[in-house]
Amino acid sequence: MLKHRFFLTLVAMVALTAAARAETLRVLAAGSLREAITELAQRYQQQTKIDVTTDFGPSGLLRERIEKGDHADLFASADMGHPLKLWADGRAARVAMFTRNALCGIALPKPGLTTANFLDKLLDPAVKLGTSTPKTDPAGDYTWAMFHRADAVHAGAYATLDKKAEMIFGGPANNAPSGGKDPVVAGLVVGKIDIAIGYCSGRKRLSQQLPDVQFIEPPREITTGPEYGVAVMQGAAPHADDFALFMLSPEGQQVFARYDFAPVGLPTPEH
Repeated sequence: MLKHRFFLTLVAMVALTAAARAETLRVLAAGSLREAITELAQRYQQQTKIDVTTDFGPSGLLRERIEKGDHADLFASADMGHPLKLWADGRAARVAMFTRNALCGIALPKPGLTTANFLDKLLDPAVKLGTSTPKTDPAGDYTWAMFHRADAVHAGAYATLDKKAEMIFGGPANNAPSGGKDPVVAGLVVGKIDIAIGYCSGRKRLSQQLPDVQFIEPPREITTGPEYGVAVMQGAAPHADDFALFMLSPEGQQVFARYDFAPVGLPTPEH
């Protein structure tokens, strides 16, 4: 009898181990999260032995893919709107904010962009402005929100910026690398744009491609704050909640901080 119980226990343990190894988490995530989520996936896989596959792109396009039937266990978006829509439609089981970002002006030294002259440079008719694509990419939505805030500082700014901004990334047909380079880098190098508006968290990645690139923070009165949300999907793999919690853990938040995101879940440092 004892041997029989031992055998059944052993079989159960083997079955559970095999199930854990067979489980794969599929994460769809915003392109700006590529480096951070990749590292988190590797860490989680090492700790749990559960495979994590990732796919990156503009958040709006990823949400549309999910709505059309593309499978995801978790969806990490560069905004809260897309995850909340999936939740409202009954596609996501729960949603939480997991980090923040910021917008910066991205430029080479030539335009002389500073925080003090930020809006004047953007409004300068001689300065070519590149942006992301609203609706398909939250970076574009945040940028247009910045344009609206600029209008309160400088009457007519919104109309000027809305007209001159060229959407060079973040859309269905303009998000791929150009000549092996990020679209922003490619645009700056050939002179297609003089300044781009993008996430400050891209500093390390773009600097590797273009060492002279500068990231300049806008003045506070026109700043808009990107807030990132994660959705655990209905019918997700059993460890999806655990991976989402890992993103919110001190270890996960420290990873986001190293990639220039603003953590939302780190303890207050001791003084």
